[in-house]
Amino acid sequence: MHSPKKNFIYNIIYQILILIIPLITAPYLSRVVGAEGVGTYSYTYSIVYYFMLLTLLGVNNYGNRSIAKVRDDKKKLSKTFWSIYFFQLVMGIVMLILYLLYIYLFDNQYRLIALIQTLFIVSSILDINWLFFGLEEFKKTITRNSFVKVGNVVLIFLFVKESQDLWKYTLIMSGMTVLSQLILWNSVRKKISFVKISLKDIIKHIKPNLVLFIPVIAVSLYKMIDKVMLGMMTNVNEVGFFENAEKITNIPMTLITALGTVMLPRMSNILAKGEKGKANDYITKSISFVMFLSFAMCFGLIAIGYKFAPFYFGQEFQKTGILIMLLAVTLPFLSFANVIRTQYLIPKERDKDYIISVSLGAIVNLVINIILIPKYASVGACIGTIFAEAIVAIYQTISVKNELNVKKYIKNALPFFIKAFVMLIAVYSFNYISMNTLLRLLLQLSLGCVIYGVLNLKYILSIVDIKKILSKIGRKKIKSACL
Repeated sequence: MHSPKKNFIYNIIYQILILIIPLITAPYLSRVVGAEGVGTYSYTYSIVYYFMLLTLLGVNNYGNRSIAKVRDDKKKLSKTFWSIYFFQLVMGIVMLILYLLYIYLFDNQYRLIALIQTLFIVSSILDINWLFFGLEEFKKTITRNSFVKVGNVVLIFLFVKESQDLWKYTLIMSGMTVLSQLILWNSVRKKISFVKISLKDIIKHIKPNLVLFIPVIAVSLYKMIDKVMLGMMTNVNEVGFFENAEKITNIPMTLITALGTVMLPRMSNILAKGEKGKANDYITKSISFVMFLSFAMCFGLIAIGYKFAPFYFGQEFQKTGILIMLLAVTLPFLSFANVIRTQYLIPKERDKDYIISVSLGAIVNLVINIILIPKYASVGACIGTIFAEAIVAIYQTISVKNELNVKKYIKNALPFFIKAFVMLIAVYSFNYISMNTLLRLLLQLSLGCVIYGVLNLKYILSIVDIKKILSKIGRKKIKSACL
């Protein structure tokens, strides 16, 4: 079992790998298949995504938490794994059949792309990342998936050459996802023994999975329903604009998600032992860290978003710049709520508060979308998302105010907000200077990093183990002298 710091680094790499394909290929695909192609893929994926959710239900969080509790006992670990996985397998087969029926009965316009997306459901059936996350073996997951992700990028550039190649892109994305899941199974036999599982063992996981599935489906209502509603109420071009904006704003969240995934099993273990002081210390440090990152990324994207989008995706995606600026506002809300959720509510099994918060967010998002999308299209969807994320963060914060020092968290975060705003003013002013777009973006990025880094130098030094670094340098010098 690795330390939280090492696991955090490993999981950052894992999350980046998940996003790196769309990030690297987005400018190329946007120009090759255009807004319509990007929108078609995104719209059909948004639909298959719901069947993937129903395959896994709440297994990602529930399985992670359950494995973390029994990981020191191989017999219990094996029984827990197989009983949860057989439940996942049955759900996956049912969802696969239902999705094929949906395609046959309803999806005529995008049937070929939708059929290829079936492979995503297969990948969900094979998904056992929750096992390795519960064991806190993040490095294994990364090393098993790295070459698959690189291969994905290579295949896209080799075979996707024109707008008619959208089906090839879909096949590469879904097929390689299946392959990445299959590779992980090779390590299961080293950790898990096959044990007989009764129907009773499987059934006992249904209720807790359903409880954790409610927030998952609620979150999806303001994560994926935006694209479904845009596709139904406007056109796939608007879906394409929104999709590319999300690709950019999702990049900063990889760091936050990585921290949450790493800390969930650790906090479950700590809280199960009753170590409240240690748990509170982790939460305080985590919130300071994510707010330090999220305010910088939020204001940074607001500063460069409008000029960045057409440069990166092509002139057809000018509107994406506005959407990036809007969606960037959600980052501080997402970050704060992620720590509260993954490091306190879920480990403490406060599922009710979690469910209520995301359900409220989903309702708010749905209502605002219905009102604003017909008139403002993708801009309306962004506004709905902002309000949804704010509601979730506010409710979760209120629900823990009597147990956690929320005022301290907000007080610690305020300086980061002020310093990030100063950075925004300086960086945004470059948008009014006439110069090469690439040069401008590089200058803005450099200036933003320097200003924010200098203003937060004291905090940065506090989280970097200077003594350890100097000690390593000293040891290297001694070795060199001896040689």
